[in-house]
Amino acid sequence: MRGAREPVRDARVEAVGRGPGSVGNADTGCPDWLPAWNPYDRQHGATVRHEEDAHVSEARPLAGRIALVAGATRGSGRAMAVELGRAGATVYATGRTTRDRVSEVGRSTETIEGTAELVTEAGGRGIAAPTDHLDQEQVRALVARIEAEQGRLDILVNNAWGGDHLVEWGRRLWEHDLDKGLRILRLGIESHLVTSRYALPLLIREPGGLVVEVTDGTEEFNGRNYREPFYYDLAKAAPLRMARNLARELADHGATAVCLTPGWLRSEAMLDTYFEVTEERWRDGCEKDPHFAISESPVFVGRALAALAADPDVARWNGRSLSSGGLAQVYGFTDADGSAPDAWRYIAEVQEAGKPADVTGYR
Repeated sequence: MRGAREPVRDARVEAVGRGPGSVGNADTGCPDWLPAWNPYDRQHGATVRHEEDAHVSEARPLAGRIALVAGATRGSGRAMAVELGRAGATVYATGRTTRDRVSEVGRSTETIEGTAELVTEAGGRGIAAPTDHLDQEQVRALVARIEAEQGRLDILVNNAWGGDHLVEWGRRLWEHDLDKGLRILRLGIESHLVTSRYALPLLIREPGGLVVEVTDGTEEFNGRNYREPFYYDLAKAAPLRMARNLARELADHGATAVCLTPGWLRSEAMLDTYFEVTEERWRDGCEKDPHFAISESPVFVGRALAALAADPDVARWNGRSLSSGGLAQVYGFTDADGSAPDAWRYIAEVQEAGKPADVTGYR
């Protein structure tokens, strides 16, 4: 079997900067030329488009591949599921919010059934599988179902989260509600561990498997910055170590493990809750924070994942911390608007440096 190898480092892939949800001083607006479109946002009436894009192969490079995207209800998880489907994969989309039940996150507008339908509309096969990834029996049953129906698993995406509503921003360890803090750790760490424990035996049956841990922030940035508060920092640091550790453990089985982060993600919650704008009018959010101009739609990280999964030499990234903006420079894909925002480099060189917001040269 092919063994995963240590990749050649590419400085473009791992950029640094403040996290995607950070806030700066608002004194300028977004450039007028930045278009807005989110093909996965049915809440605001957006339509799924099927134009031919340069980054999409007519050959559907992932045809015949089986993927499990844990935490595919909304945001980056939904986009990753859809883009895998667009490349031809069969995708099991899991999560806790269905059309009959709303999870503790409290959003009923996005469901796993909706995600599965979008996967199928994109050209793949979407399968909605309601799953609480903290429930071992549910995860065991999910993997058994995939084995029975497909006989294999090629791609595992550990994106389960749903803990933002529990984070008490600005509070120190002894001030933060303990139960909420421990729940954050369970959602952000234990759910990934449980999923990997039961899914990996199926994934390693054949060489060439891919495991993607999803987090917020690159290894370089999270390693030298405190992603406060305490529990959030731990929850987002752990997937980086998981990817590195799994890279070692999976190497003998010819599988690859990486950690992937979006830049400043325009998730549904970010748009609705913090900026109070729609995806179509996301530029209005720059009035609150001009650095929001570097933000990216979930499509961008979805395309990053699809590019990784279709790379016959994906093992070169084994154990690495990767970002959507960095991978765009390697694989040549773009966001939905045709731009390629390099958020982590921008945040380091412009936002963290205290310079006025100007995305010229960064998207």
